[in-house]
Amino acid sequence: MKGAEALLRALEREGVEVIFGHPGGAIMPTYDALYDSPIRHILVRHEQGGVHAATAYARASGRVGVVMATSGPGALNLVTGLADAMMDSTPVVAITGNVPRALIGTDAFQEADVTGVTMPITKHNYLVQDVNEIPRVVKEAFHIAATGRPGPVLIDIPKDVQLAEFTGSFDVKLDLPGYKPTLKGHPKQIERALDALEKAERPVLMVGGGAQHAHAELLAFAEKTGLPVITTLMGLGAFPGNHPLWLGMPGMHGTVAANRAIHHADVILAIGLRFDDRVTGKVSRFAPHAHTIIHVDIDPAEIGKVVRTHIPIVGDSRLVLKELLKGAKALRLAAWWRELEEWRTRYPLRYRPKPHLQSQEVIRAFYEATGGHAIVTTGVGQHQMFAAQFFPVTRPRSFLTSGGLGTMGVGLPFAIGAKIARPEELVIDFDGDGSFQMTLQELATIVQERIPVKIALMDNKKLGMIRQWQEIVYGGNYHSEQLAGPDYLKLCEAYGLPAWKVSKPEEVDAAVAAALAADGPALIWFEIAERQNVYPMMPAGKGLSDLINKWGDDGEDVTEGATGPRVDPMDPTSGGAK
Repeated sequence: MKGAEALLRALEREGVEVIFGHPGGAIMPTYDALYDSPIRHILVRHEQGGVHAATAYARASGRVGVVMATSGPGALNLVTGLADAMMDSTPVVAITGNVPRALIGTDAFQEADVTGVTMPITKHNYLVQDVNEIPRVVKEAFHIAATGRPGPVLIDIPKDVQLAEFTGSFDVKLDLPGYKPTLKGHPKQIERALDALEKAERPVLMVGGGAQHAHAELLAFAEKTGLPVITTLMGLGAFPGNHPLWLGMPGMHGTVAANRAIHHADVILAIGLRFDDRVTGKVSRFAPHAHTIIHVDIDPAEIGKVVRTHIPIVGDSRLVLKELLKGAKALRLAAWWRELEEWRTRYPLRYRPKPHLQSQEVIRAFYEATGGHAIVTTGVGQHQMFAAQFFPVTRPRSFLTSGGLGTMGVGLPFAIGAKIARPEELVIDFDGDGSFQMTLQELATIVQERIPVKIALMDNKKLGMIRQWQEIVYGGNYHSEQLAGPDYLKLCEAYGLPAWKVSKPEEVDAAVAAALAADGPALIWFEIAERQNVYPMMPAGKGLSDLINKWGDDGEDVTEGATGPRVDPMDPTSGGAK
């Protein structure tokens, strides 16, 4: 048995069923071995698409995603996706080929120091020098990727190691004495947290992506205590977005109710989040009335890194919530909820019907047509925020986007990975023309592999978020925001993909129904208004109390409330959810 065969055998023993990848010279021995392997291979058109697909596979399934690439440019094309997985705590194992050991360091053809390059953006990486070490390395890599704070691990295997004769054993035991993540929260700290919550008058429960696997315990704890719940962008779906205890998303484009709740809270229980700048705004002004911040996270490095933590609890969010549940009591929060309800009622997410097409009504149409029962992926930009605002996510692992790194182009490959992970689910990619054009070559992948994802392409012929910032922050000095694109109907025809073009609000519902009914992948090209802003908006460097809240392109400030027609995504009487 050659090293390449041993590698695939080790992957099979880890339960790997699919690999996303693109072949090349240095990884060819492993691709040759794939010929006789039961592992499915998805041929992507660009390595970045492969690592993004593996990321989404991991996040949608809760398993480790696997991507494979050749040496040099192939391996380096994984860098952005690995950094994305690292920032968003996603378990991915990347396997790269390298030049033969004798050529390493000689600037050989397609040689790059991928282990050196990726050291800051992976949880761990390996350069395999001994063929008999392959089973141990694979076992360790999967364990490290999936445990503690999840993250990407890279395995770099020289070509001659792949071709070497394997004489070792697959019966290897984990021996990582320096790697022992803390899973159970300290009982005393849990006791302190419960005591602080019981004494609180204005408590808030903030939830991040680190609690996606703890959704059942989270729901039980919130319902038992009556705590108001706020979920970050990465936390969407960890708590049902249609639940009466849910206040929305916090931060830069969060709801007024969520941000005001944080601003006025006296106790904050934060579970599985890292208090990034898009959530906190100016840190010195974050939660100024909170005398107690309880931070639960499996990564001790995150606790106290950004905001001062009074009760740190290191541990797995699911296990900590189980312990919190044992001592949880119904809290006396009637007065606090009256205040929260006033904010929620007075400042809902809203938009006015217009003669021209708006992103919000596109997203609303998909929500109504599906009842919200879909996995949503997005690129990065205005459409991403509109999707987060107007497609309430009710299930865990069902809203996949790039949160920490903000990587444009993830929408389509994320949809690929999600559909492969959960083939029985409807997968919708809400994408913007700027983000979509970065990875649109993966249309060939969904056609070739018959991956039936649905793409809602919102084309404003702009880099929308760039234009919005230039309008609001840079005094209307517009530069490099105009974005010419192809005729997407002709593009889809070239790829053999059903597609529709929609330019008017009255055309939306029929096109959505047709795309959803299509047997296989489909795309709708929505020509939306060129000038449209995402509100609320917290300008960079400001605090959560500095939200700008307007009626879109009308420019009418509604921070202090507004009257007149509106559409609330959760209110069927206003044209919202049904």
